[in-house]
Amino acid sequence: MKHSVEEVHLKSGARGLLINVPGASVMSTRVQFRGGLRYAKKPSLYEIAHITEHLSFGANAKYKSESAYESEFTKNGAYHNAWTSDLSICYETECADFEWDRILDLKRLAICEPRFNDVELKSEKGNVKSELTGYMNDYNRLLWPRLQQAIGENVLNLSERIKTLPNIELKDIREHYRRTHTSSNMRFVIAGNLGFRRRRKIIKMLESWDLKTGERLEIPLDELRSESAVLIRRKDASNITFGFSFVTPRRLDSACTIAMSCLNHILTGTMSSRIFGEARRRGLTYGIGSSLNLDESKSSWDFDGEVDEENAEELFSLIRSELTKVLNGEISNEELESAKSYCLGRFQMSAQTVGQIADCYAEEYFKSDEIEKYHKIPDIVRTVDKTEIIELARELVGSNIFAFVAVGSCEKALVNSLAEKLKL
Repeated sequence: MKHSVEEVHLKSGARGLLINVPGASVMSTRVQFRGGLRYAKKPSLYEIAHITEHLSFGANAKYKSESAYESEFTKNGAYHNAWTSDLSICYETECADFEWDRILDLKRLAICEPRFNDVELKSEKGNVKSELTGYMNDYNRLLWPRLQQAIGENVLNLSERIKTLPNIELKDIREHYRRTHTSSNMRFVIAGNLGFRRRRKIIKMLESWDLKTGERLEIPLDELRSESAVLIRRKDASNITFGFSFVTPRRLDSACTIAMSCLNHILTGTMSSRIFGEARRRGLTYGIGSSLNLDESKSSWDFDGEVDEENAEELFSLIRSELTKVLNGEISNEELESAKSYCLGRFQMSAQTVGQIADCYAEEYFKSDEIEKYHKIPDIVRTVDKTEIIELARELVGSNIFAFVAVGSCEKALVNSLAEKLKL
């Protein structure tokens, strides 16, 4: 979908993007604060951001309960959600174009005028406990926090997070909200049919949001390290669920990210890829994937999948072999051109809806205040070359910041053996 982007700096200190998608029948909004799990005032209150998020659509200055607010918000089909990560609390809405201003004002109520109360706090603490307990049975959700810990990130795992819930009181919620929900700490992305008059009205509405000025909170920095292979033992696990990361202590730019996307496609992207495709051909695993993930001070090359214990050694020998080939420069022109063509196709498919366009810009903007060079992506893809890919892979693998975590009922000796194969 054709669109244009304008960055807006409000007098209040908030900043955001207004994305005009001419003729769109939907408006999609994201409002983010740096106030996620890592911003708890002390470790014993670690889960406070998650509780604050759950309370966000509860009682406010106009509606006495979550159900009353929800009924009004959704009466014409509008959708809202909120989520919490290590760094962010983010509020999302989508609505029909004809009611965009009503929905934006309802969003203002939830963000600017919440009325936290003990009844809803007790309820949401129970809901969050149920949510996190459920995640304990999702082995991928179980292993990644432990992997973050293994490379030095100051986070808690799921069982540790659950233990902090009883410590959280209403006064703590109010303190966390006041500290994090400030105008200078707010970023937004709004996408839809935004003509000149509508953009002016949106800016005027946002300027009226009653938030304290505050400051843009800094992203926490960690002292990165490596740790020995970790096994999270689960007696009932029939497979080994694994994840491992190669980390470089710098944030890669967009061109590097696209180059690594091409490499990930070559290795794990489709049924014809070197690792995933070959593993499927041999019957070694149902799935294995790889991706590049960035934050302010590091970039991690992450792999994850599942494997039967009897196939684990052969799968990891395959992974080692293919990664070694890449490090030795063994990428064919045909593979690279195929990967670039795939990336171009996925790019074209990534902007089919207003929400997809908003997400494309929000991810980078909320992390770094940088605007995704969306229209330049095809040109960047076309310029990716083998030398760039190989150098990036060597940097990530050669940084010596590495972690391997597995969930399973196997012996620790097997996990150590698998991790040893990844020392390239």
